[in-house]
Amino acid sequence: MVRAVSDARLLARALADPASIVGLDADGWTALLTMARAEQLIGTLAMRLDGLPMPATVKAILADARAAAEHGRRAALWEAEMARRALSAVECPVILLKGTAFVVAGLSAGQGRSIGDLDILVPRASIDAVEAALLAAGWEWVKPDPYDDVYYRRWMHELPPLIHRDRDRMIDVHHTILPLTARITPDAAALIVGSVPLENGLRTLSTNGMLVHAAAHLFADGDLAGGLRNLWDVRCLVEEFGTDGLDEEARRHGLHREITRSLRLVEVLFGDGKASDFDRLYIRRITARDGWGRPTRPITRLAFYVRSHWLRMPPAMLARHLWTKWRKA
Repeated sequence: MVRAVSDARLLARALADPASIVGLDADGWTALLTMARAEQLIGTLAMRLDGLPMPATVKAILADARAAAEHGRRAALWEAEMARRALSAVECPVILLKGTAFVVAGLSAGQGRSIGDLDILVPRASIDAVEAALLAAGWEWVKPDPYDDVYYRRWMHELPPLIHRDRDRMIDVHHTILPLTARITPDAAALIVGSVPLENGLRTLSTNGMLVHAAAHLFADGDLAGGLRNLWDVRCLVEEFGTDGLDEEARRHGLHREITRSLRLVEVLFGDGKASDFDRLYIRRITARDGWGRPTRPITRLAFYVRSHWLRMPPAMLARHLWTKWRKA
């Protein structure tokens, strides 16, 4: 029997090489499935392993995961259609982002993809009209707190999140892909101009734009929570479309270093690439799961959490923000 490795590299290996699960022991299956659920990759894993020999109980679990992923795909398509209808009178491009973009465009990155909120990108000049149209169509504010509202509108790359009062589904309306306070300032207008039309009138980013967005989200904004899923997105996009023109696109947005790291870590986690000493810190964070899918390496996770805030704001502003949030809590 094959025993599990001690972190989420087990999951990365199963995604990249589905045959590696053949002969996995009971502890290994437990680790693989719980890690996949924790990383929101259970649907993707189920699609990748379909048809391989496995215990009957595992087969049933993965069949349920495929069914849930298909339900999520249909729900995402419907939510995108609802947004299209709500914004049809607003004369601006509406660009789908992340998982919804993958499934609407029929990309391999969307196969089994877990999809949460609907994320869209619109021109900043149109943000007020988009907001008014969504409110009129039944979306409501999730964060009514005045401080949060001002913070989002003044400093963030998106409106405060909205949720539909009937469907209980959230939408995040972006006007760029990184906070306005971030050290890197991508060219949102160029991303919009380079976007690709869909048959229903909505749009997606270009393939290279999707890769730039994924790299920005991974390494210039967040704390790498969900990093394995995002790197899998990168792997799928590169495998399906290649990297022609990617270097130029990344440099246009000031994200060349982040794109380079994304591609390198994809090779390390899903291929046979060699990690540098610095890369190993990212791998350590991304794979921090135990055999029950629980988060591990708390110091590493905390360090990346602090780093994410440091990237988002200048020090003085960060101190004021954390002090205000602490007092309110």
